[in-house]
Amino acid sequence: MAPLGVTLLAAALLVAGNQSAQAADTLLSQGRPALASSLENGESPAIAAFDGRADTRWGSQWADPQWLRVDLGATATVSRVVLDWEAAYAKAFQIQTSPDGNAWTTIYSTTTGAGGKQNLSVTGSGRYVRMYGTQRGTGYGYSLLEFQVYGTSSSTPPPTGGSGYVYANPPVTGVVPSTAVPPTQNPPVTHREFQANCSVSRTNLNDDPIVFPGLPGASHSHTFMGNRTTNANSTLASLQAGGTSCITPGDKTGYWMPTLLNGDQAVQPDGPQVIYYKSGVIDYRSVRPFPPGLRYVVGSPSATQDEFRYSPGAVEGFECGNSAFNWDIPANCPAGTQLNARYQAPSCWDGLHLDTPDHKSHMAYPIVGVCPASHPVAVPMIEFKMAWPVSGNMSAVRFSSGRGYSFHYDVYNVWDTRTLAALVTHCINGGLQCNPRGFDQYKPERGAALNENYELP
Repeated sequence: MAPLGVTLLAAALLVAGNQSAQAADTLLSQGRPALASSLENGESPAIAAFDGRADTRWGSQWADPQWLRVDLGATATVSRVVLDWEAAYAKAFQIQTSPDGNAWTTIYSTTTGAGGKQNLSVTGSGRYVRMYGTQRGTGYGYSLLEFQVYGTSSSTPPPTGGSGYVYANPPVTGVVPSTAVPPTQNPPVTHREFQANCSVSRTNLNDDPIVFPGLPGASHSHTFMGNRTTNANSTLASLQAGGTSCITPGDKTGYWMPTLLNGDQAVQPDGPQVIYYKSGVIDYRSVRPFPPGLRYVVGSPSATQDEFRYSPGAVEGFECGNSAFNWDIPANCPAGTQLNARYQAPSCWDGLHLDTPDHKSHMAYPIVGVCPASHPVAVPMIEFKMAWPVSGNMSAVRFSSGRGYSFHYDVYNVWDTRTLAALVTHCINGGLQCNPRGFDQYKPERGAALNENYELP
């Protein structure tokens, strides 16, 4: 047996040789946004094929064709693609690139795929890369543990500081995402949440203090809830000094979304709306309260229908009457019903920034119930459940930002720190299904976090 030092030296020389031969062979796809033609179930999202974890996967419906694509963020020269298949693999598939996600060029094709781990040398360029499967190798769907794209990108590394970055003080560091599974309890834990009930506080205001700070009138029209003073010039200090339309006095958070329009008439949600604070991770005990001033945007006004539909945060899309899971506003809703929308926010924080230039990069969605290492801090997962009093012919109903799938919302955290901590600890960490008082009617013996005035006792 060779001495350990000699073995390590030989391995180092081999690695150096490979790096020299593939100096430009850089992994470009890990952690990038992903989209798929279908999902097998909630435990097999598209992003799971790009997370660097062997215990997660993307799985499709059991039909042909199917595709899985990744957005590299900028035009890249692609030199290698690695596909790590689960037992359900593609017998016939293509690797394709695209500059815009619409027009595709095939850079690899086979009709004799055998599954396993495939290391494919390719030559091509594009911002988007996808696996397009036309024949399954089994009776199941397509299932990829990992889909890795290597090459060189025209983009420069993203900055970590400068204009648009707001730093947490103090930052939260040294956190390792929890992979623990809480022990079974009797009675069982089925929910880990509390509600914030907030009414409309300001209407039809073309301000957005997150995206267009200091620029009154620069945005499309918004409907505001929670803080009663939110405007283009809002800061954490000004919002802390404001009032609130939320039933809990300690919640002065600014929540806003594009205004719903029926023709040219604005339609406002009627009465308190439900804003859930939930655990987005399996280990609900690891969820921490938001830091004061944390702000972010959920969704995008420029989203396509597929991007809205397959977003990790899209729960049920739009519904009215018995019609549900619509990815655009329905053409008709039964008279007297309401248009409802549900949409989840990311719940993993990088621990460093209260905001970033794109108002998203400091937040991420969990991947199969675990925060990614890049965003290790589990925070409450907000879920908007909005209801607008509009029904009948919906052909003229739209948002100020565009079609139904342009729906998005903004959150600017201004909770009283002690009140938020009490609700997170009692309801989310405690595995309860709480109302705004922090009371679970199914487990009344556990008590409430707040008193009858929704304040700390």
